[in-house]
Amino acid sequence: MSSLRFKVVEEASNRKAVPVEIPAERPQAFYGKAVFNRQKMFEYLPKDAYDALVYAIENRETLDRKVADKVAAGMKQWALDNGARHYTHWFHPLTEGTAEKHDSFIDHDGKGGVVEEFDGKQLVQQEPDASSFPNGGIRNTFEARGYSAWDISSPAFILGETLCIPTIFISYTGESLDYKTPLLRALNAVDKAATAVCNYFDPNVKHVNSYLGWEQEYFLVDEALFAARPDLVMTGRTLMGHESAKNQQLEDHYFGAIPSRVQAFMLDLEIECHKLGIPAKTRHNEVAPNQFELAPIFEEVNLANDHNLLLMSLMDKIARKHNFRVLMHEKPFAGINGSGKHNNWSLGTDTGVLLFAPGKTADQNLQFLTFVVNTMAAVHKHNGLIKASIMSATNQHRLGANEAPPAIISIFTGSQLAKVLDLIENTPTDELTDLSVKSGYSVGVAQIPELVLDTTDRNRTSPFAFTGNRFEFRAVGSSANCGAPMFVINAAIADQLNQFKEAVDKRVAEGQELKVAILEEIRKLIKESKPIHFDGNGYSDAWKEEAARRGLDCETSAPKIFDSYLKPETIEMFERTGVLSKKELEARNEVKWEMFTKKIQIEARVLGDLAINHVIPVATRYQSMLVDNVVKLKSLFTGQKGADIVAPDLENIENISKHMLVIKRRVNEMVDARRQANRIEDEREKAIAYHDRVMPLMDEIRYHIDKLELMVDNEIWPLPKYRELLFIR
Repeated sequence: MSSLRFKVVEEASNRKAVPVEIPAERPQAFYGKAVFNRQKMFEYLPKDAYDALVYAIENRETLDRKVADKVAAGMKQWALDNGARHYTHWFHPLTEGTAEKHDSFIDHDGKGGVVEEFDGKQLVQQEPDASSFPNGGIRNTFEARGYSAWDISSPAFILGETLCIPTIFISYTGESLDYKTPLLRALNAVDKAATAVCNYFDPNVKHVNSYLGWEQEYFLVDEALFAARPDLVMTGRTLMGHESAKNQQLEDHYFGAIPSRVQAFMLDLEIECHKLGIPAKTRHNEVAPNQFELAPIFEEVNLANDHNLLLMSLMDKIARKHNFRVLMHEKPFAGINGSGKHNNWSLGTDTGVLLFAPGKTADQNLQFLTFVVNTMAAVHKHNGLIKASIMSATNQHRLGANEAPPAIISIFTGSQLAKVLDLIENTPTDELTDLSVKSGYSVGVAQIPELVLDTTDRNRTSPFAFTGNRFEFRAVGSSANCGAPMFVINAAIADQLNQFKEAVDKRVAEGQELKVAILEEIRKLIKESKPIHFDGNGYSDAWKEEAARRGLDCETSAPKIFDSYLKPETIEMFERTGVLSKKELEARNEVKWEMFTKKIQIEARVLGDLAINHVIPVATRYQSMLVDNVVKLKSLFTGQKGADIVAPDLENIENISKHMLVIKRRVNEMVDARRQANRIEDEREKAIAYHDRVMPLMDEIRYHIDKLELMVDNEIWPLPKYRELLFIR
């Protein structure tokens, strides 16, 4: 057993970087090579089909089926010219991953042979089995039909030898069974609502786009070491393992020199990303050992989310080429930083204005304040829902630990913006017209000088921080589908903007001047949303107490956090914006509770197996060695001298017995707790039982196993330790 562990550790330590085939051209020469982008559309489509498709994309309109036939013909030819043999509808089921069913282009030619066919019907729609994916009871096992439908706004791409067509996924009865459908609905809602508000300031605005820049954090582990850890293989995280003497405390890994093996992987990944049109730009070491980050240039939210999901599948594939396994779990190692996926979110007009960036005119700055304050109001109203959008069994381990934001949603604005908001709140409108402050800000209605971007230090403890021209949602987990927080945030903002416009229009109808009406509503929202504004230390116990006093959602149990999706105000908001129906929300929550239960269930089973079949036998063997040593020493040394000599071994023997006894008892209790929980039919109550009864036992079992790891002979310990897993040579 010991020889296997040392063999894989030695193998991992001796690995060299895998050579990467670097294209001779610069990135711009092959960027988007595998994407059916507008350049390829123009080349392969008839002009009328190209014009119709571009018009439909830019104006958010439905594409005529006749045009779809022409698009399918051009897309097929492009795919065949680039070596594709199959096509698939690529969608985002409620598993938080992606799904695909490959069909070849061939069909009977009527002469005993085949012909390669692909028409508009095949492009636009397919029928995956809707009962085999998580559906929350919307579809029974015997009711299998569901539909995937082409999303024209996200370009098709070739992965390997398969043409991948981004699609939504809905049930036969029309309910959403994916993340893309509500995301597209939310983006449509925020487009309409934000455009209507923008027209107060610029009637030329026709559309408002939502933008996303994700920052993907991840860990790399040598493949041999990964395979020697059943907990990593089965759950994506280590269920046991004492911390390494050296981990991240020296802060020497962050932005340090990238190991050659890792850099080869990163280069290979970057090249493949660029071929697929993913604008990978930034790469670096993260804080924890073996932790890294990749970040792209900002893109429209729907496309950015597709690219992030595609990236995650690419990372897994390319990591294996370099003898790595990539870990997307939010907390794969205890005691060091977990991995997030910061969602940098913003809004911008089709006239080129970023709505969260201060401008150079009075109207632009009033517009800037309008959108910032409405965002704060929306986050305040729905802070529990926004937390629920990023909660999972895996992210629960990360939030509030080792630099991850706490499980309480608050907004950081920075001192300069905070000062402006305070001035507006506390100064009568008629006194604001000519008011200037020493900071250089003016919030006058008639004349608002240029506002400079915030230069305040960033707050790493804030889950939702204003960072100059965007909001950074830092609580999103590494393995998450960005579509979940993005459809929640955009829907909440859309609903808030609709209410804002209704209130402003009412004031104007009552005779108030437009800018005064806008400012009065801004002041009202600033006062109402003050509880969400917090620029201090989000890790402190004092903030937890203060947040509770402010009425913010302070729940930390994931199954209970999911309740926010089913609050009456949440259901009403989603139905008003047309993003999700009550039935869809109820189904999604059933899936969330069920997925939470299953993940903890798997972890508990793996931990029980490792404890009883790996750790206890090894600890028993070592204890027997100590007992044998004591017997032999006592035969050599008698009296007090012998007692003194064997005392340390006797203490170790006793301590090992104590730890093993607790482990055996707690494993049995954990098995019983699982059995009792499994009898509960209600998915919510079952998930709560796993959270409240099973997880604490897992933590206690781990504690005692980690103590044994420090006591048992290193040569016979069966699993690679943290000091071996966390440092790539």
